[in-house]
Amino acid sequence: MTTAGGMKSFEDIAVEMRRLQMPLPVERIEIKVPGAREWLSEAFNYFLRVEKREMQWLPEYDKVADWLTDNKGKGIFLYGNCGRGKSILCRYVLPAILLGCCRRVASVYDTYGMNSNIDHVLSKHIISLDDVGTEEVSNIYGNKRLAFAEIMDAAEKYSKLMIVSTNLSVDDIRKRYGDRVLDRIKSTTVRVLFEGESLR
Repeated sequence: MTTAGGMKSFEDIAVEMRRLQMPLPVERIEIKVPGAREWLSEAFNYFLRVEKREMQWLPEYDKVADWLTDNKGKGIFLYGNCGRGKSILCRYVLPAILLGCCRRVASVYDTYGMNSNIDHVLSKHIISLDDVGTEEVSNIYGNKRLAFAEIMDAAEKYSKLMIVSTNLSVDDIRKRYGDRVLDRIKSTTVRVLFEGESLR
């Protein structure tokens, strides 16, 4: 099949679209870490030792290890009860493993950092956000923005790899951010529910 312009395939059309600066889908980042469970355990142990704490393997970590083994182009969304290691995963463990095993740099932000410079966060391709749901509406010079909603929209449109932790439940996420953001979370991440007693 040939178009009126003589192009023979969609590869040719995509090249022309790129030349004309038309939007094209971005390939998702694939993560494949052989021996992911061991890497996860070693990283946890290292960072917890720094804080003079001991590692206890939780069932949720098996699902995180599965994600590291093959993320199938999706990010990871850690949600549920507090005190079960979501923040240490988001802030230290997963970024360290991505750097050490995959040579990928994750840009790590807490909600204050996310809110204070949304455009800087949006410029990154691997984004790790800790403690989502504690932020206020960003209000810089009277310009009000919903940072997390904007970032999840960009994750879907531009195939950004998201690592997110929150203590919010699914219902809390829906109430706070709406169905569209929840749908984007579902389409761009593997969700891991953290249940049980706090280890703190």
